[in-house]
Amino acid sequence: MKLIRFGDKGSERAGIVDQNGNLRDVSSVVADWTGETVNSEFFAKVQTRPDVDYPEIPKGARLGAPIGNVPKIIGCALTYGKHAQEAGLETPPEPMFMLTARTAINGPYDDVIMPRGATELDWEAELVVVIGKGGSYIPIEDAMDHVAGYTVGNDVSERQFQLARSTQWTKGKSADTLKPIGPWLVTKDEMPNPNARDISMTVSGVVRQSSNTADMVFSVAELVSHISEFLTWEAGDVMFTGTPPGVGYGMNPQLYLKPGDVMESRIDGLGAQRNVVKRFHE
Repeated sequence: MKLIRFGDKGSERAGIVDQNGNLRDVSSVVADWTGETVNSEFFAKVQTRPDVDYPEIPKGARLGAPIGNVPKIIGCALTYGKHAQEAGLETPPEPMFMLTARTAINGPYDDVIMPRGATELDWEAELVVVIGKGGSYIPIEDAMDHVAGYTVGNDVSERQFQLARSTQWTKGKSADTLKPIGPWLVTKDEMPNPNARDISMTVSGVVRQSSNTADMVFSVAELVSHISEFLTWEAGDVMFTGTPPGVGYGMNPQLYLKPGDVMESRIDGLGAQRNVVKRFHE
């Protein structure tokens, strides 16, 4: 299934995308898609009725991030070898990761607001994994049992905050609106191999990133398993899996986002998101 959440920010309800691409309201069966409901039990409840039995969502309704009440965001770094090279860094021997504030989560078509004082705002198209079952010390052979599904993410990063101000990666990635997710969450059964998907980013119509998730140094299963050695995954957690080469920081000269720029990140089979960069207003 393709899961969506629709409605005003903070008041989203559960929906799905039917076989014909129509958006359907399933909130009469599942109030919202959260860590408590992104599992086979609630997927089965929705599927007990034909898609056409659910009312269509009105045209123009806002889509929110396809997972709500996220316990935490884990961001993986330097998972694509060529991205590590453009950053002037070695590909790590084991996955690098960081915590990001969940308050940064944004809808797939919502504006991205430059943080106050931002001067080096950058784009990062990423495959996002949503955890469906929590756990720690997860063997790699069991890791995919803990995955609910996949969606598109843009790990928007303020490089000055991240690299020049005490080298705090979390600091550069946690401002409000910097984590657009969506448009929908594709359940794991519909994407048996997430590490074989074209991924791209255009900025104001210019292709900046174009790669495939097969280029990741670590598979989704490896990331889920390795990270579980250091923290406990909770159902509803979101994992950004890292970005391919082509970010503004790696260009010569470097290029950063400005108000009015339009970011469009896309992953084959997961759809595309579109976010306009806006200036911070006090």
